[in-house]
Amino acid sequence: MSETADPVQLLLASVGDEAAVDDFRVTGVMMQYYHVCERELWFESRNLEIDRENANVVRGTRVDETAYSEKRRSLTVAGTIAIDLLQDGRVVEVKPSSTLVEPAKMQLAYYLWFLDRVADVEKSGVLAHPTERKRETVTLTDDLAAKVEESIRGIYEVVTASEPPPAEEKPFCDSCAYHDFCWSC
Repeated sequence: MSETADPVQLLLASVGDEAAVDDFRVTGVMMQYYHVCERELWFESRNLEIDRENANVVRGTRVDETAYSEKRRSLTVAGTIAIDLLQDGRVVEVKPSSTLVEPAKMQLAYYLWFLDRVADVEKSGVLAHPTERKRETVTLTDDLAAKVEESIRGIYEVVTASEPPPAEEKPFCDSCAYHDFCWSC
């Protein structure tokens, strides 16, 4: 990427299939990982497989497969974002718990931003935690859109770095699917 190119514009050009020198895409998982742990994001960007037997991964997969199963349709937009559910005209992001609500909210905000900027579709969203029977409405405001764009720039910095960010002990490290790999490097 040239020194003057903005990662947000690079992302939009990549998705728009314009003649971009560097292809740069951001998935919802990348947005979530950026707000949880930049080291986790760096590993994921290198296609390092997570521990699929991790209890939290298993639980998340189970919730993902069973919650709203009668209403769910796989919806992928531009090969980049995967929407869990459209319900009453709103984008619904389903999470197994509200423990890491800010990263999940940013993932949903990214979906809303992406739909607005790439598909010119304005939607509101709902962050759903079916096992807790909680739902939170998320609307893409100008401030939230600016936070998404700043996050895209941060994601670019992390994924283009030649080395992962240093390991940093966080309260949820023990439950992370990258835990053993992260702390053995």
